[in-house]
Amino acid sequence: MHIETLSLISALQSLALAAMMWAGTRSRPGRAHTGLLLRAAALAVESLGWGALALQAWLSPAQMLLGGNAFNLIAQGMGVIALRMLLGEPLRWRLVVAIGVLGYLGVAWFGLIDPDYRSRVLWGSVAIIANILLQVQALVAGRSRARTVLLVTCTMSALLVIWRCGQLWLGSSVLGGLTEPSAINYFYILFAGMQPLFASVAFLLLYNEILQRELHLLARLDPLTGVNNRLALTEAAGRLMRGAGRRGKPVGVLLLDADHFKSVNDRFGHAVGDKALRELVSNIRAKLRANDVIGRIGGEEFVVLVPDTTLQDALALGERIRATVECTPLLVDGQTLQLTTSIGATVAALDEGDFAAVLRRADAALYAAKRAGRNQVVVASDNGSGCESGAMLSA
Repeated sequence: MHIETLSLISALQSLALAAMMWAGTRSRPGRAHTGLLLRAAALAVESLGWGALALQAWLSPAQMLLGGNAFNLIAQGMGVIALRMLLGEPLRWRLVVAIGVLGYLGVAWFGLIDPDYRSRVLWGSVAIIANILLQVQALVAGRSRARTVLLVTCTMSALLVIWRCGQLWLGSSVLGGLTEPSAINYFYILFAGMQPLFASVAFLLLYNEILQRELHLLARLDPLTGVNNRLALTEAAGRLMRGAGRRGKPVGVLLLDADHFKSVNDRFGHAVGDKALRELVSNIRAKLRANDVIGRIGGEEFVVLVPDTTLQDALALGERIRATVECTPLLVDGQTLQLTTSIGATVAALDEGDFAAVLRRADAALYAAKRAGRNQVVVASDNGSGCESGAMLSA
């Protein structure tokens, strides 16, 4: 098979991959989706580089050298940015542009001004390896099967480039240009042409992993306030309660409800009410530790999970939250709102595994706080036998 035929096959393959990746992707707009589309565009540009090699009979040596290398270096840079965009890593686009420009200038110099084929290949190979290292640096920041596949693909690409440079500088025979028929050139073009296929499959696997992770998070997120929903709270409570026995420290549970919140919606409308809930969440979060968990279970009710705490500590946290909300007026759309909260507090016993039962105790304490006049913290005993006001317990 002629080198031109191999190059044409590689060009058509890259173009087909680009078209399928572009047309077959349906997702909400976002960084990951943009990265995938950029990867498709990189494949289209790469197909032009292979096309220049396939059409060498109709191009002058200077056109093929300058055009083909330009397309290849641009495609490599776009691929690096696309991968880093998909992974949410800093794009490093200035560095990518610098690598491409320096690589192209070196290739042009040793191709036209001071012709030296081995130096030209070495200069271009350095640019390729630099781009590969930027991809590897982004991939090693996390672990997944798709990342592993892409790391293997990057390693194979780097080894292929190093092998060709070794053949040029250390081989016993002097090789001509890439277009000259030889076993080494056939091998290089064959495997270099297969690399986009491997990389694209791995790229799609990684994109699928990211989408699955995003869907997992969205299914556990309250869309209004951005905190955990009931499902996420239940999962977090299970993990914390299972670990409580090992650590020998119970898990505190606070159930909070904004007092008379219906009047806010009735007076100012639900849009203002929604913003007020988000501000309320911000005030609550300001009093929590990094490992505390907050979630919304419905309406204006929120749950706070406090690992490694005692009933007295849970009460103290509840009082801090209550006082902060009471003393922090909310300015929403020009309206000043003064909210208060009623809070029910309890702890899960070290050997307790039923979060629903713990939540029922906190709920009973919450309603005791409301019956007592609201804007206070009431604690439920850990066996659910009764409730006591925070003020009485702390006295």
